[in-house]
Amino acid sequence: MRQTVSGAAQLFAIAWRVGPGKLALSTVLMVLEAVAMPLAAPALAALTDAAVRGDARGATVAACVVAVLVVAALTAGHFAHIFYFELGDLAVIHLEQELVALSHDSPGIEHHERPEYADRLQVLRSELNRSGWGAMQALLSSIGLGVALVITAVLLARLNPWLLLLPIAAVPPLVLGRRAEKVIGDARAQSASDNRLARHLFILAGDAGAAKELRACGLEDEVAARHRGAWDSASRTLWRGEVRADALRVAGQLTFAVGYVLATLVVVRDALRGDRTVGDVVLVITLAAQVNQQVTSAVTILQQLQRMARSLADLRWMRAMVRAQGGWRREATVPMPAGLTDGIRFEGVSFAYPGTDRPVLEGVDLHLPAGSSVAIVGENGAGKTTLVKLLCRFYAPTAGRVTVDGVDLADIDPLAWRDATAAGFQDFCRFELLARHAVGVGDLPHVDDDPAVLDALDRAHSADVLERLENGLDTSLGTSHTAGAQLSGGQWQKLALGRAMMREAPLLVVLDEPTSALDAQAEHDLYERYAAHAAAVGRATGAITLLVSHRFSTVRMADLILVAADHRVVEAGTHEELMAEGGLYAELYDLQAAAYR
Repeated sequence: MRQTVSGAAQLFAIAWRVGPGKLALSTVLMVLEAVAMPLAAPALAALTDAAVRGDARGATVAACVVAVLVVAALTAGHFAHIFYFELGDLAVIHLEQELVALSHDSPGIEHHERPEYADRLQVLRSELNRSGWGAMQALLSSIGLGVALVITAVLLARLNPWLLLLPIAAVPPLVLGRRAEKVIGDARAQSASDNRLARHLFILAGDAGAAKELRACGLEDEVAARHRGAWDSASRTLWRGEVRADALRVAGQLTFAVGYVLATLVVVRDALRGDRTVGDVVLVITLAAQVNQQVTSAVTILQQLQRMARSLADLRWMRAMVRAQGGWRREATVPMPAGLTDGIRFEGVSFAYPGTDRPVLEGVDLHLPAGSSVAIVGENGAGKTTLVKLLCRFYAPTAGRVTVDGVDLADIDPLAWRDATAAGFQDFCRFELLARHAVGVGDLPHVDDDPAVLDALDRAHSADVLERLENGLDTSLGTSHTAGAQLSGGQWQKLALGRAMMREAPLLVVLDEPTSALDAQAEHDLYERYAAHAAAVGRATGAITLLVSHRFSTVRMADLILVAADHRVVEAGTHEELMAEGGLYAELYDLQAAAYR
C-alpha cells in the first residue's frame, strides 16, 4: 500500500508540473461527479416520503434536486474527461522524456547490456502506453471517491450506527483486490522475457531488411512458430495470474454482498416496527447500492493506481541502477589536453562484464603512441571490442588503469573525452533524418554546416551516396515515420562513416569494423584515405587512429598492429615484424591470403 500511495503522490506531482490548471479543473469536476449520487440519495428519500404524505410541493422540490444531482453525476465526468485525457498524455510524455534522458544519464553503457534492465524497460514501455489517461482518471476518481465515502458514511450513521459496518464489509474486496493486482503484476514481470522475445520476432518478421534472409533460409514458418511459442508461454503465465486474481476478486465481492443484504434487513426491520419511514428504506437501499458501486470503483481504481505505482517503482529502480554506475566516475581533476605527446597506455588492465566472473581482458599492458595508426586483429571473442569500449570510456577497467599522456583517464571529464573522440562502429545507427543531419550529428555544433558535412563525406569516401539521393543533403532518409529514401546497408554504412569523420581534429579516432557492408576493394581504398587523414591529424594533435578489422590486407598499413587472443594482447609490431616472427598474426594472415589465391 505504501508503494501505491507513493506512486499516486508522484503521479499527482507530475500532473501538477505539466498542467496545474487542467489538474485543478478536472479534480473539481471529478469530485462533483462522485458526490452527486450520494447527495441524491437523501433527496430521493425525501421525494418518497413527500409522495407518501401527498405533499406535492415537497415532492416537486425534491424531484428537482434529484434531477439536478443526477445530471451533474452523468455530465461532470464527461467534461472532466476533456482535461484529464490531455493531462494523462502530457504525463506519459513527461515520463517518456525522463526515460529517454535516464537511458543516457550514465557515461557508461552497462545498463543497456543487462537483461534485467531490458526486461523492466519492456514492461515499462508497455505500461506507459497502456495507462496514460487511465491512470490519471484513476487518480482523480480516487479523490472524488474519498469525499463520496465520507458523505455516504455520515448518511448511514444517521440511519443506524450499525450501518457504519457496511463500509467495513468493503475492506475484504479492497485487500483482496490489492492482492489480485500484485498477482497480475508478478505475472507480467515473469512473462516479460517471453514477451520481449515475441516482440523481437514480430518486428523481425515485418522488417524489410530481414525479409530476404528469412526467405533465403526458409525461416518464415520457424519465426512464426517461435513467435507463437514465446507468445503462448507469455499468455499462459498471464492467464494463470488472471485466474488467481479473479478468484481473489470474486471472494472479496461475495463478502461484501453478505454485508449488503444484512444492512438492508436492519432498516427494513426498523421500518416494520414503525421506527423508520419508507423513505429511509429507499435511502438505505440506494446507499447500499452506491456503497457496492463505490467498492467496485475503489477496487478498479486501486488496481489502476497499483499498476501505475509499479511502473513508477520500475522507473525508480532503473534510475537507481543507472546512477549507481556513476560510482566509477570520479570528479574531473585534469583538463582535457589539447593534443597528445606520449599517447595512451593500458597498465595492467583487466575487465569482466558486470554479472559475470569470466574475464574478457586480463593484465593487458600496451602503449598506443601519439600520432600513430593502430590496428587490432584477433578471433571473435578475443576482447577487441572490449578494448574499444574501455578507450571510449563506456566502461571502466575492473583492475588497472588507462592513461592519457600519463593522466588516468578516470580523472578526465568523460563528456570532454567523448568530444575529442570520433568513432565508427559496425552496429551503427540508422538516423532517419535529413541526409545532412544523419551525417552532421557526428559533430553537433556543425549539424547544419553543409561544407563541413560534405568534407566529412569526402574524407569517408562516401560522397557518392549523395548522387543517388533525389534532393542531396535535403533528402529524408528511411520510411519509419516519413516517406523517405530507402538506402542499402552499404549506403547507410557510408553515411555512418561520414558521421565518424565530422570531427576534424579529434585526439582519438576509433573504427570498430565500420566497413562490414563494403567490399574488400572499397574498404582498402577507404582506409588509404583514413591513413592519410590520420597521419595529417596525428602530426597536428598527436591523435591516435584505432582500427579493428578482420581484413589483414587493410590492417597491414597501420603503424602498429596488436594481436588479441586468450583475453590478452599476445603480439604487437608492424606487419613486417609480425610476419617475420611467424606467430599467430602470420598464421592468420597466411590463412586469409590463401583464400584469395
